Amino acid sequence: MADTLWGKGLPLDAAIHRFTVGNDPVVDLALAPHDALGSAAHARMLARVGLLKDAEAKALVTALKALHDEARAGTFVIRPEQEDGHTALEAALVERVGEPGKRIHLGRSRNDQVQLALRLLLREEVLTLGARAAELAGAFLDFAQAHKDVALPGYTHLRRAMPSTFGLWGMAFAEGLLEEFEALRGVWARLDRCPLGAAAGFGVPLPIDREYVAALLGFSRVQRSPIDVQNGRGRHESAVLGWACSVAGTLEKWLWDVQLYSMDEFGFLGLPDAYTTGSSIMPQKKNPDVVELARGRCRELRGLAHQVEAVAGGLPSSYHRDFQLLKSPTLTALGSTRELLDVLTRLVPALQVKADAAARASDDTLYAAHHAYALVAQGQAFRDAYKQVGRELVEGTFRPDRGALTATHLGGAGNLGLPQAREELAASRAWLDETHRLVADAAGRVWTV
Repeated sequence: MADTLWGKGLPLDAAIHRFTVGNDPVVDLALAPHDALGSAAHARMLARVGLLKDAEAKALVTALKALHDEARAGTFVIRPEQEDGHTALEAALVERVGEPGKRIHLGRSRNDQVQLALRLLLREEVLTLGARAAELAGAFLDFAQAHKDVALPGYTHLRRAMPSTFGLWGMAFAEGLLEEFEALRGVWARLDRCPLGAAAGFGVPLPIDREYVAALLGFSRVQRSPIDVQNGRGRHESAVLGWACSVAGTLEKWLWDVQLYSMDEFGFLGLPDAYTTGSSIMPQKKNPDVVELARGRCRELRGLAHQVEAVAGGLPSSYHRDFQLLKSPTLTALGSTRELLDVLTRLVPALQVKADAAARASDDTLYAAHHAYALVAQGQAFRDAYKQVGRELVEGTFRPDRGALTATHLGGAGNLGLPQAREELAASRAWLDETHRLVADAAGRVWTV
């Protein structure tokens, strides 16, 4: 195992090697650009505190920038015998710059090295997912605006309940996503602390400058406790995936509604042909596979989040190799969330609203509560008005005034709160843009030699 960072010239059983390496040579390709960025910041810090010559640090940063770009382009390779991305990165540095490449690991462990790479990746993913969720929220707001006065039966228990509109329906999912942006800032705050310098979980007896690395990489602070850095494996992944699952919970309800409302028996919505698939046996079928698979993705996300929690839980403090198994479900879940948000952003504006069918389903019984309130406005006690309307419904004499007591309160059917929602969305987008700019500026500082 001469190519491993821990190899001491002793033999290792081939089957044990394969088992312990697992799929890291593939999974770590996603971490490689972030590993290169973190390593460049580490090299600059080593030079700052006198543990590396300035010329050596410059050579390392230049080589790491090239490796970063190769990793982004998909041309960086991790050989199976190299075990993981950290080993492959160091081997590439030794090959390209010689002796300085052997000095890059001074003052760190693979344990805090991977934590930093993961933290940088999660920061990037949070901003990417936030931006895509903002696009989807905007699509829901546009849908609500376009159909704010189009009648739609409101259901409870899957039974007709009260009058609603497609605008009120669409606004619900925009509102749900807007709430998620508040939670996203909390997730970002959890990620906004630099773990590098914890080494294997107990620090290092060297005069390293953790605050400098944190500032250089755009973190607002250092994660102080080196033991907590290792205890945090799984905790931060769970925070991000928990947010993704919460978003998916909102979207799953919308997908269920689309599936129901686009049935022939409802007929309130239609899907364009380009958004449906066919049957291999039934020529007439136009299947809503995109809706069903997206709904399945929402449940799949919860399964992946549970997998992360299951692997990370039930362990004592400090580092354990079990944590290696957190990377694959985390990366899979992040990729699935990106695809889900992208597809639904395309699907929302493509929905075909069948106003006539929805209007036909909006019968007089939906206005029972409205009629009771109209009677209250005339002086009746609500309980008496409720009973009167109930009798009229049973007797078949119920004839409500459909125009009575139109809701105009904020959030009601006649006043969706669209201007306020657009202001909130604009504020969230501004925060995402500014945070992204700060992160990009930090990366630029790292790469400047």
